[in-house]
Amino acid sequence: MYIRNGELVIISGVKKYLKKNIFRSMKFRIIMLVALAGIVPVLIMRGVFLNSYEKCAVRVRTAEIQNQCTILSNQLSSSGYLTGDISEVMRTELVQLSNIYSGRVMVIDGAFKIQEDTYDMDKGKTIVSGNVIRCFQDKGTSEYNRKNRYIEVTAPIIGKDDAVVGVLLVSAPTDSVLDSLEILRNKADVVALATILVIMMIAVLAGIAMLKPFRRITESISAVTEGYDDNYLHENTYTETIELSEAFNKMSGRMKTLDDSRNEFVSNVSHELKTPLTSMKVLADSLLLQEDAPVELYKEFMGDMSEEIERENKIINDLLSLVKMDKTANNANTMNIKSENMNELVEKILKRLRPIAATRNIELVYESIRPVTAEVDEMKISLAISNLVENAIKYNKDNGWVHVTLNADHKNCYIEVADSGIGIPAEAQEHIFERFYRVDKSHSREIGGTGLGLAIARSAVVMHRGAIKVFSQPSEGTTFTVRIPLNYVS
Repeated sequence: MYIRNGELVIISGVKKYLKKNIFRSMKFRIIMLVALAGIVPVLIMRGVFLNSYEKCAVRVRTAEIQNQCTILSNQLSSSGYLTGDISEVMRTELVQLSNIYSGRVMVIDGAFKIQEDTYDMDKGKTIVSGNVIRCFQDKGTSEYNRKNRYIEVTAPIIGKDDAVVGVLLVSAPTDSVLDSLEILRNKADVVALATILVIMMIAVLAGIAMLKPFRRITESISAVTEGYDDNYLHENTYTETIELSEAFNKMSGRMKTLDDSRNEFVSNVSHELKTPLTSMKVLADSLLLQEDAPVELYKEFMGDMSEEIERENKIINDLLSLVKMDKTANNANTMNIKSENMNELVEKILKRLRPIAATRNIELVYESIRPVTAEVDEMKISLAISNLVENAIKYNKDNGWVHVTLNADHKNCYIEVADSGIGIPAEAQEHIFERFYRVDKSHSREIGGTGLGLAIARSAVVMHRGAIKVFSQPSEGTTFTVRIPLNYVS
């Protein structure tokens, strides 16, 4: 067993950071893209420039040699060089041409024998090559051999009957061209390196500048931990940052609303839970202070305490129902799906709620369009329908009405709950299914609402792969429509 020294720990930590963070960094990728976009063209231009220079220099040198070969071959033709005695003047011309280009000049006759060689190496020998053969066909040739660094040019020597009687072959080295090319390459490398360094600097600055808005967005989002604010983020540098800012502000607004609703809910529930307890304590203390309290008073006080206990129980049941819905949503196996007669199910729910409606003289009407059988979790769907009908009764007017309709098609079951109640403002309709949200907070407290009923109903419907919609006008009533598939899909 051993302990690594500090340097190895630091090095391994740096390697791990580079591997996990830098190569996944957007800044690094932008820098690389900008750098490649600049460096690749520079390298391509460098290669094209050097290649073009080499071709141009070789082409110019070849043209010069061809011109000299043409002039000299014409002189050889007019002097009858291959048919008469060797002229010292012509030999001097050959040597001079060889010296000018630091190359080798050979004169080849019709039998492919070398009659003259300025290097005095192969005179009298036979030479057969593609360029010489093509030249005997009255076609001068030129070839650049880059590997061996030389240019080879041939020119035909024409006899008296206009026939090719020989070939003038010139081989000239390209060392001077390639030396110039090497000097130019070194200079091009310096320029390219300097350009690449400038491009890298520009790429780094561009990467930093382009990501500044995103860094500001990150800082703003991190600052949300200190509290929400309206339109917290304003970053209009790019179209993407504008869209991100708008989306974040919208999300922040919703989170602020949810957080405010949750805080208000905690306050309301605390008050609701505390009020029954306070009432029961007052009633109990009153009984304890009276040593000879009559039985009738005991019964009255015990009846009041029972009502307060029922009130407390309802709040607790709503909270427990919401917790169960959350657990069920996260685990589909907890759904108890069975084929249920929806007509009987709705009728049973309404039968239980009719006494509540009767206390305010609210007419509860049930209309079943056709027999409906659906695969549902009876407890959860009953809870959803109960909450909708109970809300329609609670938030209704005295002597009003609640109309419940059951219908179906070949795929879905439809339950509609309409009332003649106080209605829901348009600005509140998109929030009513949120947990802890209540439209009329003061009125809800008076009638004992906790803001959980519609959230529970929506959760139950969504768990059945259904949907719930609301249509309402203030003071004109509200209609909730529930759609549930006849066949449950897990």
